[in-house]
Amino acid sequence: MDIFSKIKEKLSHEFIDIVEWLDYTDDTIAHRFERYQNEIKNGAKLIVREGQTAVFVNEGQLADVFSPGTYDLTTQNLPILATLKGWKYGFNSPFKAEVYFVNTHLFTDEKWGTKNPITLSDERFGLVEIRAFGTYAFKISDAGKFIVDIVGTDNNFTNFEINEHLKSLIATRFTDTVGEANLPIELYAANTSELSETCKEVMGPEFESVGISLEKFYIENVSMPEDLKKEIFEYSRIDKLDLDKLTKFKTAKAIEAAAKNEGGTAGAGMGMGMGFVLAQQMGGLMNPQMGAQQPVAKAGGAMPPPMPVAVQYFYAINGAQQGPVTFDQLKALFANRTINRESLVWKQGMANWSALQEVEELKSFLGGSTPPPLPNS
Repeated sequence: MDIFSKIKEKLSHEFIDIVEWLDYTDDTIAHRFERYQNEIKNGAKLIVREGQTAVFVNEGQLADVFSPGTYDLTTQNLPILATLKGWKYGFNSPFKAEVYFVNTHLFTDEKWGTKNPITLSDERFGLVEIRAFGTYAFKISDAGKFIVDIVGTDNNFTNFEINEHLKSLIATRFTDTVGEANLPIELYAANTSELSETCKEVMGPEFESVGISLEKFYIENVSMPEDLKKEIFEYSRIDKLDLDKLTKFKTAKAIEAAAKNEGGTAGAGMGMGMGFVLAQQMGGLMNPQMGAQQPVAKAGGAMPPPMPVAVQYFYAINGAQQGPVTFDQLKALFANRTINRESLVWKQGMANWSALQEVEELKSFLGGSTPPPLPNS
């Protein structure tokens, strides 16, 4: 190329006649229009396509904003820039200004997730940890505010850059929202739609403060440790069962397991003893009148003392009285975390309700009870 051709090329690019941006990417949010020496010709055409907004910035100050359409860049169409430039009577020479094109279409299927587990307090299971993830969609609602507050002087601002900021904001607000919801732990996974709507309402104003509209927010999954899941399933089953029947069932299963133990005669003896007991119970069920046909002890013979009355316990859950239950049933309630060491209990003979850990015979629930050492032979 000779020198005259270079001069001709320079002059042809020195003053811009058309200001436009064709987006060939799928992740650019804001693009600064580049031209020779930043000079735009008076009367040049500005073309803003659908899904775009053009923003003029003069020396760091927000000027005019254009929605989709074609415009002649004159004093009449640039009132704010004309004021900033001091064009009282119009202008005939080229002018300098930065022009940003902002992509205003909907950005969908953006991923979010909690980097670390969220610790929650549950009345039945104590401190528990959950994780969550999902998707969201957003678009630029105020291009001028977005350019000034977020983009700054970046000449090509991408989706990746803003997503890092948005994901941190979402994780923080999600943690606050689920903490304040104070739901039973098993209901978080069952109410993702309601939680999603609540989180969207909470996060919306913060997105709008930087010119972004949060269009959709979804919680796809709330997960928790496997051992906690098992406890929740066990609790839900127990909550639907008759506690007396459950206690008898578990006792029978424990004795059956002990009877199968190959470790010695203890299991066998327990198995035989339980067999006699079950046989007696089954016999009583099959022939209820057997009890009335028992032979009466001979006159003057030794009579056994009356059977001891089983102690009945009452307990409190959420301020409501429950019971009565037997000692074994109360122990089962403690084992499945329906009650804990702080739960109030009462039995006949007690002056007031007391915490479980303060009742002498119930302290064995807390563990730590070991027999004394055997005497030296």
